[in-house]
Amino acid sequence: MKLHEYQSKMLFSKKGIPIPKGRLAGASSEVKQIAEELGGRVIVKSQVLVGGRGKAGGIRLAKTAEEAQELATTILGMEIKGLPVRKVLVEEAVPIEREFYVGIVNDRRSKCPVLIASGNGGMDIEEVAKTNPEKIFRTSIDPLLGLCDFQLRNAAIGIDLPRALWKDFIEIIQLMWLIYIENDATLTEVNPLVINAEKHLVALDAKVIIDDNALFRHPELADLRDMDAEEPEETEARKFGVTFIKLNGNIGCLVNGAGLAMATMDILELCGGKPANFLDIGGGASAEKVAAALKIILNDKDVKSILINIFGGITRCDEVAKGVLMAATDLKIQIPIVVRLVGTNQVEGQQLLQEKNYPTARSLLQAAKMAVQLAGEKQS
Repeated sequence: MKLHEYQSKMLFSKKGIPIPKGRLAGASSEVKQIAEELGGRVIVKSQVLVGGRGKAGGIRLAKTAEEAQELATTILGMEIKGLPVRKVLVEEAVPIEREFYVGIVNDRRSKCPVLIASGNGGMDIEEVAKTNPEKIFRTSIDPLLGLCDFQLRNAAIGIDLPRALWKDFIEIIQLMWLIYIENDATLTEVNPLVINAEKHLVALDAKVIIDDNALFRHPELADLRDMDAEEPEETEARKFGVTFIKLNGNIGCLVNGAGLAMATMDILELCGGKPANFLDIGGGASAEKVAAALKIILNDKDVKSILINIFGGITRCDEVAKGVLMAATDLKIQIPIVVRLVGTNQVEGQQLLQEKNYPTARSLLQAAKMAVQLAGEKQS
């Protein structure tokens, strides 16, 4: 779950990381008032969960409170990469002497967090890594030891930070590490971290991403979720405890178990089909949950057929069948559905479906071929 800049800065401020003075606003009149309080010269920053806000005109410098109000009127009416700007962050304009990048991120290859720093702040760090990899400092963090002082000193040397600022730099990174650990984050980032006119370090931007799987431990963070940045189907699926990710194909998938769902998608690809989604209803799914999952799949107008693949352990196959029939009645499903049921009460489930003329398959391969054929795809 991505946090907005202002939300990330709230976490930073609570820990004592220096950030510019500023406030959030939802109307241009509020922006003018905040700008007057900050002395007139401010930065008006759109709050949307996408990159490239500055290039899209969503971050603007205003020299007066009146200009800030005018800019806010424009920015609050914008869409950036399809997302509406509903709020802006109004901050004091900080004079900048130098810019740096610092971030702590999960590294799947090393299976541990990594501290990344660069003297080329304010730029796309991925682009810097491609064109000037020597400008990037990296060090792996042992989760049991945390960030060690020698690693932080090496980072300061690696980005050519003035010696007088090492102490402040080390303190900021240690606080970023605390935010990362305490909030189950997968990323804490400042880009840019700047040296201001008073020779102090200030976090001009902030980015925090929280691991969705850990949100049950952080209900106060879960309430900060921005639904604008998510697919409506994924939001709806979460209400029913269903894991759903939209893809670009035309064969809907309803499966119990993440591993089985991945295997189902792989076999569809093998047979020449294109899965329209990843959907895991989990264990012990009720008929109501299955019906809700089917409704979510059917919201995708590109779906031409649906493959239901259930390996019943905790999940009862007859409950799944009842859910299919419930959805078929309530939603008046017009597209073909192929069902493969194996496990607990599979005979009862198959009988329920066969009585209503729904095709069932004995194997996953057979089911995949049927779903591909019914979707009008060419089998390989």
